[in-house]
Amino acid sequence: MKGIHRGKDQKGEAALTLMTAAPRLGRAAPYPDEADPETQVILYHYRDGDIDQPDNRALRAAFVAQVPLIYFLGVDPGQYQVIAPVFVTHDDPAERAVLLEVGLPYKDTLGTGLASSGDVRRYATAQVLRRYHQARFRREVLRAYRDRCAICALREPQLVEASHIIRDVDADGVAAVVNGIALCAIHHLAYDRNLLGIDPTGLVHIGQRLLKEKDGPMLGQGIQGFHGARILRPSHASDHPDPERLAVRFAEFEDAAA
Repeated sequence: MKGIHRGKDQKGEAALTLMTAAPRLGRAAPYPDEADPETQVILYHYRDGDIDQPDNRALRAAFVAQVPLIYFLGVDPGQYQVIAPVFVTHDDPAERAVLLEVGLPYKDTLGTGLASSGDVRRYATAQVLRRYHQARFRREVLRAYRDRCAICALREPQLVEASHIIRDVDADGVAAVVNGIALCAIHHLAYDRNLLGIDPTGLVHIGQRLLKEKDGPMLGQGIQGFHGARILRPSHASDHPDPERLAVRFAEFEDAAA
């Protein structure tokens, strides 16, 4: 499937779908399209060649007509996040690129069909970019930890998640590997609830309340048994969890346990 597509029987010149492929291992993406969390827009590039070739003409026509498009944003080779509808809100032939914003459909009072206000588009774009960055965060964290829980080494893909050290709702809660740890579902939940803490050296601490409880093997072996253990770390030092962020989060765990 090419990046700019117009249906064979589609009336008019405007594009119907756009696509950005994810980069393959060891290769750069064919086009430097990017979703910018600061401006909350998506930068999408013309196809190589003359700006008036059919695909680029269809892209530019979508801007003139302000028609809704379907955008396939690659998150991994062969995997795409579907974002719809999007609108081309700016066309820059000199830079050979357009800006895309996510829109929410509603019937306007003039009955002209599908449209969205600027505020609605910006809000929707922010939400989509947040989901996109979280999907990329999960992929990169699990890849760094080789799909293993950093505490118990569980490798079942459907049970291992990317946990934020500093929560993503906080200003320092960036969607970067250094702010993440791969944890299985039970350890992720315990970490989020401050029932389990990880200090700046990577040492696992189980809250005193849980250490004192007596229950089945899940509590004894699956949680209490890891008190004092060290987390598994990624192979590359650049992917290791940030000690400063671990310290901030560990202080929260200690406050909750006090």
